[in-house]
Amino acid sequence: MEQVLNLLDFEPMTRSGPQWYGRCPVHPSASRRSRAFSVNLHTRRYYCHECQTHGNQLELWAAAKQLPLYQATIDLCRALDREVPWIRNW
Repeated sequence: MEQVLNLLDFEPMTRSGPQWYGRCPVHPSASRRSRAFSVNLHTRRYYCHECQTHGNQLELWAAAKQLPLYQATIDLCRALDREVPWIRNW
């Protein structure tokens, strides 16, 4: 989750252990001090109290990049410089 947040240029306003708060990387916020976005690094889950998006790191990437989940998976693997885990039917 932390790698995805770094790729999205997320800067937490406050931290409380594994819980971080700040501006939502999914929707534009008028306030630079907004804390509507909450992410827990241990559970790898996020929630935005303004736009109601929530999920894991892949769902965050898909929402922030406005991509379907399949395309977001490929895009995130490339952004992290990792091989895409293609599924092969034998």
